[in-house]
Amino acid sequence: MKAYEIMKTPVIKVKQDDRVQAVIEKFIDHGISGLPVVNDRNEIVAYISDGDIVRYIGKHQDIIVDTFFYIHVVKGDEKEFEERAKEILKLNVMSLAQKTVHKAAWDEDVENIATILGKKRIKKLPVERNGVLVGIVSRGDVIRNSFKALL
Repeated sequence: MKAYEIMKTPVIKVKQDDRVQAVIEKFIDHGISGLPVVNDRNEIVAYISDGDIVRYIGKHQDIIVDTFFYIHVVKGDEKEFEERAKEILKLNVMSLAQKTVHKAAWDEDVENIATILGKKRIKKLPVERNGVLVGIVSRGDVIRNSFKALL
């Protein structure tokens, strides 16, 4: 079985010039937790997930640096949660997105896709053909399609 046989299309995505607000709107509207970021040529340039969002809006703890000569405290958050949540909406998607993106070729074997998803502990894998985003495969897609014929 190949990626093109199980991938989802069309892919819900954002452009690299979009704000995080567009990402969150797509998360809410489509009930998803991550999506590829593409350039004007539909090439994958990054991936943003709900984890990237919560890491930003979550509380950042103070860090205490204790050396022999002095103690220094690096303050965590001065802003309240609501303020961080409002602030993130205005940010460019590329300021939070992961620039290293694991991808699959459109004719990749499902076994290799399962290996990448499992070893890298990621939920979805963008699929590209000739360097352009053409689909996306989730862990659920792999499981459903791999076991459908066996049950």
